[in-house]
Amino acid sequence: MTEPLSWEQITHYAGFDWAKDHHDVVVVNPQGKIVKDLTFEHSAEGWAKWKGLVAAYPRLAVAIETNQGAAIEQLLESGAAVYPVNPKSAERYRDRKAPSGTKTDYLDAWSLADALRVDGHGWRALKPLDRLVQELRILCRDEVELIGKRTEMVNQLQAALHEYYPAALQAFDDWTATPSWSFVQQFPTPQVLREAGRRKWETFLHVHRLYRPELNEKRLEIFARAHEFCGPPVVTRAKSRLALTLIKLLQTLDKQLEEYRQEIRRLFNEHPDHDLFGSLPGAGEKLAPRLLSELGSDRSLFESAQALQCYVGTAPVSFQSGQVRQVYARYMCNKTFRHAVHLWADLSRKFCSWAQIYYRQLRERGKSHASALRCLGQRWLKILWKMWQTKTPYNPDFHMANQLKHGSWVLSVKPNKPL
Repeated sequence: MTEPLSWEQITHYAGFDWAKDHHDVVVVNPQGKIVKDLTFEHSAEGWAKWKGLVAAYPRLAVAIETNQGAAIEQLLESGAAVYPVNPKSAERYRDRKAPSGTKTDYLDAWSLADALRVDGHGWRALKPLDRLVQELRILCRDEVELIGKRTEMVNQLQAALHEYYPAALQAFDDWTATPSWSFVQQFPTPQVLREAGRRKWETFLHVHRLYRPELNEKRLEIFARAHEFCGPPVVTRAKSRLALTLIKLLQTLDKQLEEYRQEIRRLFNEHPDHDLFGSLPGAGEKLAPRLLSELGSDRSLFESAQALQCYVGTAPVSFQSGQVRQVYARYMCNKTFRHAVHLWADLSRKFCSWAQIYYRQLRERGKSHASALRCLGQRWLKILWKMWQTKTPYNPDFHMANQLKHGSWVLSVKPNKPL
C-alpha cells in the first residue's frame, strides 16, 4: 500500500455508497461540482473500473459508511484516502441535500462526497491496520460469534432435556462443560440411567472427576428417581435423538473453539504489546487478546483517555436544552470492545481490592450491576490508555502510590472481607 494522502494534497472528493453486489460512486471537485459518477459490481472487473477512476483522479479522498470489510481493503489498496462516516451522520448529510426524505444510492454517494469536501478537514483518515492486529481482531471477533452459537445450542439442549429428562438438568449446572454432555451420551434416557445401576453412576462421576462429597449423594439420589418424572416414550425417543445430535455438534464446535484459542494465543504472544495487555488484572488469556486486537497499535488513534472511553462506550452522553439536563448511556460505540471491557471489569474485582471496593460502593449507592461495571470499566480504560501510551505493563504498587498521591477516596473505604 502507498503512503496515505494528507488533507492538503487532496484535489477531489468521492462519496462511496457500498453494497454486497455493487457500489455507487460520485466524485466532486473543490467547488462542489460533480465531475464523475460510476456504478460498478463488487467483482474483479468492477474494482478494475475503480482503479481506473483513481488513476484519473490520483489525489482522491473517499467517504464511506463503514470502517472494515472487503470494500475498505480495496479502497486502501487503491491509494485513495479513506474517511469512514458514522451511518447516523451520513443520514443527516443526506437530509441536508434532500429534506423531502428522498433516498437513492446516487443521492447517498453525492451527499457523502459533498460532506467530505465541506467538513472532511476535521475528520480522521482511516489507516491500514497492522496485519498481525488485523488477523487477531478477526479471529477474536469470530471466536465470540462461535461462542454465541455454542450458547444457542446449549439452550436448545437444555430445552430438549427439560421435556424428557429433567433429572439431568437437576444433577448438573454447567452445560457448557463436556462432562454434562458425556452424561447424556452414556445415559441418553432416564430408563437407560435406571438400568445402569449405582455402580456405573459412581464410576461415571469418578472418571469425569465430578465426585464431590457434598454433591455425590444428592446426585445419586436424583439418578435413582430420574424415571419417576420424565417425558412419555414418544417424546423421550424423539427428544433424546435431538439431544444426542446437539451434543455431537457441541463437541465439534468445542474442538474448533480450542483451535481458535491456540491460534489467538500464538498471534497474541507474537505482538510487542503482549506483556502490557497480559499484565491487566482479570484479563487472562481470553480477554487480553480481545482488548489488544480492538485497541490496536496506533498510539495516535486516541489523543486522550476520554477519546478511548467514548469509542468503547463507557463514557455517557449528555443532553442539555434550556432547563433540561440529562445523561444517557452511549450506544454508538465499538460494541465488541465494550463487551470485552465489561467482562474484564467484572473479573478484575477478583484480583484488585480497589476495583471491588469501587464496585461495591456504586452498588450501595443504588446503581445496577451493569451500571457499576460500566463505571469501573471507565476507570480501567483511563489506566489502560496511560499504560498503552507509555508502553508500561500494569504495576499494582505504582497504581497504589498514584492513588495515595492523589488522595483517592477508594483507599479510605475498608473492604468488608479480604479478597
